[in-house]
Amino acid sequence: MLTYILPIFLLASLQACGQIGNHQHKNIGQMEYRKISNQTVRAAITAWQKGDAALWLSFFTPDVELLDDGKPRDFKRFSKEALGHERFTTIDKVEYDGTAVYGRFHSDTWGDFKTYFKLHLNSAGKVYKLEIGQARY
Repeated sequence: MLTYILPIFLLASLQACGQIGNHQHKNIGQMEYRKISNQTVRAAITAWQKGDAALWLSFFTPDVELLDDGKPRDFKRFSKEALGHERFTTIDKVEYDGTAVYGRFHSDTWGDFKTYFKLHLNSAGKVYKLEIGQARY
């Protein structure tokens, strides 16, 4: 009897996981970056998505200010901890001449939620302030 139950259980578990059937997972590789009209912000978000720390950090001033839901936070520590573990799964809207990006977000620690990244650029095109937080839209 056990020899019949085990194959049925395995088949059912494969079906539930989407390995058989029509279940599909969201492919974040097809992100619509073109929605982000500001080239610097688009490049920074692309670096974020790829988890490329060197490229991500290159877009920011040495004394960049990070605000997380309005509260100051250490930018370098945030970048080190979050890069490669947090990412947009969709880009839903972009505002303020392409410098504010809103979308669904995945964090290996905090799960899935809507968020925003607002990048403030100086005259040299470097980000001097980054605002992040949960979005309501």
